[in-house]
Amino acid sequence: MTQQRHCIGFLFSTAGPYGLVGRAMQNGARLAVEEVNETAAGVALVPTIVDPEGEIAGYAAGADRLLRTGHRHVVGCYTSSSRKEIIPIFEKMDGLLWYPSHYEVFETSENVVYTGASPNQHIVPLVQHLLARGGRTAFCVGANYIWAWENNRILREALALAGGRVAAERYFAVGETEFGQVIAAILAVRPDFVFNTLIGVSAYAFFRAFRRACRERGIDQPREIPVASCSLAEPELEAIGPEAVDGHISSSVYFSSIDSPRNRAFTAAYATRFPEGPTPSADTEAAYIAVHLLARALARADDGGARRGAARVSAPSPRRRGRGRSRGRRTAPSRAGARRPRRPGCRSPTPSAASAPGPCPPPPRRSSPAGSA
Repeated sequence: MTQQRHCIGFLFSTAGPYGLVGRAMQNGARLAVEEVNETAAGVALVPTIVDPEGEIAGYAAGADRLLRTGHRHVVGCYTSSSRKEIIPIFEKMDGLLWYPSHYEVFETSENVVYTGASPNQHIVPLVQHLLARGGRTAFCVGANYIWAWENNRILREALALAGGRVAAERYFAVGETEFGQVIAAILAVRPDFVFNTLIGVSAYAFFRAFRRACRERGIDQPREIPVASCSLAEPELEAIGPEAVDGHISSSVYFSSIDSPRNRAFTAAYATRFPEGPTPSADTEAAYIAVHLLARALARADDGGARRGAARVSAPSPRRRGRGRSRGRRTAPSRAGARRPRRPGCRSPTPSAASAPGPCPPPPRRSSPAGSA
């Protein structure tokens, strides 16, 4: 079968404050491209890679350059602030952004296909998990942009419905690594748990500093003040360091430690292609499935009709079959993980994974307009 070539863009930050996650995402997308091109799917994907290096201006410039040079489909972005920065560019030039990362929902665009997890797939199950274990008071520490703002609002409303509360919220610039003041505030409040929405090097620095401060005061931090996250990914565990990597709680739709034939095949293929890592994560899986969905959409329609095709195609994922929709999102099971000791042969410590019991309800309805970044 003759394969029709399609030039697509990759817009991942493999350098900068969250470059570790960006490299894992780009690896997932590259693996999918290679799999598509090795099959007789009728399409061949030719990626052009742009690295914004974690800079908002870099995302805007990169998106503009890719779209102006004929790349109508772009897979990329990790942060919601970068996504929101470039959506107007895609709407103006009628391109399609395949966004493969966690996002806060509360937006719709005909020019975006969302393949990452949404709050009812990770925050709501996390709240249920914490409440079941006596967690009623939270202290929120996050990056100063819309994803953290909205997730903290959802957490606050979900806790309030169960009689809990958020004691305080503190926000920091992406890349900030000084947390002495907020850690002192956390220890003064002694919440039941800390809800972390920091990303990249900021999160790694916080975990280390918080564990060190608790140890100095004789506090068993994992047991007394656990840190819960919805964005902490498996490749980031080594970056935290052995002195502070254990005992954290993470809620996600995917962990590379899931023991299933499909996931074992995916992680084996990934390890063969990228032996130096980073370890695949939920965002890696979302980037991988985004490319497969894009290829199948292109196979069903010409380049301009892929937006319509995206709503009608599905593709195998390491977890289950995934379906992408513009103005919508994939369905996915929820999982909670806790870091456990290194397994023989593993490159990095991995969390154990367990499916949440039953489907989760959508996040609480918003009570007031939220800000944007």
